[in-house]
Amino acid sequence: MNSLKQYILDKSREVDIDICSFTDCEPLLNLEEYLMYRRKNNLATSFEEKDLVKRIDPKMTLKSCRSIIVVGISYNVGIEEKPSYRLRGKLSKSSWGIDYHIVLNDKIKTLIDEIKKKKDFHYKYFVDTGPLIDRELGKKSGLGYYGKNASIINDEYGSFVFLGYILTDLDIERDYPVEEKCGDCRLCIEACPTGALEDKYRVNPKRCISYLTQTKDNIPGELRSKMGTNIYGCDRCQDVCPKNKGVRKSKNKEFIPNVTLGYMDIEEMLTISNRVFKKKYGHISGSWRGKKVLKRNSIIALGNMGDMNNLPILIEESKDKDPMIREYANWAIVNIFLTNLSKS
Repeated sequence: MNSLKQYILDKSREVDIDICSFTDCEPLLNLEEYLMYRRKNNLATSFEEKDLVKRIDPKMTLKSCRSIIVVGISYNVGIEEKPSYRLRGKLSKSSWGIDYHIVLNDKIKTLIDEIKKKKDFHYKYFVDTGPLIDRELGKKSGLGYYGKNASIINDEYGSFVFLGYILTDLDIERDYPVEEKCGDCRLCIEACPTGALEDKYRVNPKRCISYLTQTKDNIPGELRSKMGTNIYGCDRCQDVCPKNKGVRKSKNKEFIPNVTLGYMDIEEMLTISNRVFKKKYGHISGSWRGKKVLKRNSIIALGNMGDMNNLPILIEESKDKDPMIREYANWAIVNIFLTNLSKS
């Protein structure tokens, strides 16, 4: 191992980056066919880079790229307490504490400053905002291996890990992919409520509950009824994964949900002003889509609870001036009646 690589590894630990690995800047040609398949079959989402070449070739982003530093931090924090209010909507662990873009960006910036003390270099860095496929970089660099839900699994921390990467013109000895360890397990595939995990390593993002809670597109009725009480994100496929049992917990206190306790108050979400929403929840990653999308998700959650006691709330929302809110509220009302009819 060269001295620069060891220096970066040591500094990454000092700045509280949990995992650090390295790979080269060769194009990810193994993904080209699959990306074309996704585009032809309308599986690409609006969140993705449109230029497929940029998605697989690091040098399209940094022409002088020679090595990529891939980093990860665990967000697998636990909490025992639950909020006292009655109508609770779930938040994915990815949106429990301070927005991970802010947290990991700060750690990467600090790491870059430390590297520059030893050697000046050109770079570009990204946390979930770059054109390249960060999970593929995680796999290629040996940071982890693909689970059948397409999440990257690290032996020490499991899959509840945020990824980022630094494109550099440094010469750093690369790491290599590690062996996949899922075996015959299909728990994540079988647990997905919407069937978004169509096969091992193959995800239909437009059926994924995490995507559905973020999209501004109309959500088909048959998918709404499978979203449960998820307000932002979904952890189902990771929660059932055996590789997340007995792993090292996160030491990143930024991800402890001190404000939300891992939930959203649905009644509050229906009435809160934009100003108060930004002040109270603007620090969490789930706030990026704005109050309106989370309000829509809260209405869907009420419909999926199937509780007749929630009808007065939904009837009031069915009078909202926004036609989208009215449409989802009316769906939720009908869904509650249908749920109760099926029980009788």
